[in-house]
Amino acid sequence: MTFQWTAVATFLYCEIAVILVLCLPFISPLRWQKIFTIPLWSKIAVFWNKMFLTIIVLLIVLFLDAIREVRKYSAVQVNEKAANVNTNVFDHIQINLYLSGFSLFLWLVLRRTVTLLTQLAKGMASHAALESQVNDATEAAKKYMAENEKLQEALNEKGSSKKKDSAEATDEKLKKEVEHLKAELQKTSNSLHKANNEVTAVKKQSEGLRREYDHLMKEYERLQ
Repeated sequence: MTFQWTAVATFLYCEIAVILVLCLPFISPLRWQKIFTIPLWSKIAVFWNKMFLTIIVLLIVLFLDAIREVRKYSAVQVNEKAANVNTNVFDHIQINLYLSGFSLFLWLVLRRTVTLLTQLAKGMASHAALESQVNDATEAAKKYMAENEKLQEALNEKGSSKKKDSAEATDEKLKKEVEHLKAELQKTSNSLHKANNEVTAVKKQSEGLRREYDHLMKEYERLQ
């Protein structure tokens, strides 16, 4: 193999290794998000889009060149001079086609995987924050309800009408606060449900990408 295609093969193996690491089940998307927020990655992210487009263009050029070479040698093989054609050369050209094609495909899959991991991590973080808000609102509502019950018991023990009026006003205020907290709790619950739906949608999208990847791999194997 020439240096050019050796570099493409090395790049392909690196892509496979990175995708396998990203798909490890015991590393959560939240941990990947922490890794992506390291200052070093933040500096690289500035040039990520330019680097991605540059590599895409380079891989497309190599893929088209490999297709051209395959067609060229296929035409030579059916010619009268087919006996003079080195079959090893044709095999190497086909390997170059597979290398460039799979490199291009895995580069797109790698970018999509990183995007889905980032979206899933954001959804999980929002989900955890909403759960914390719901728990805090629930605890506050329980606290106010306990204070309300204590005030009602104190009101039953005291017979003074003046104190009763003051206690009723306090009780009414507490009731309004409890109603407000219930409304906030309902609002937070709706937000939590929405976040769950978004996380579910991201998971379904990730599953669809995995099925599409498996389908394309089968198509490549069938074409090979």
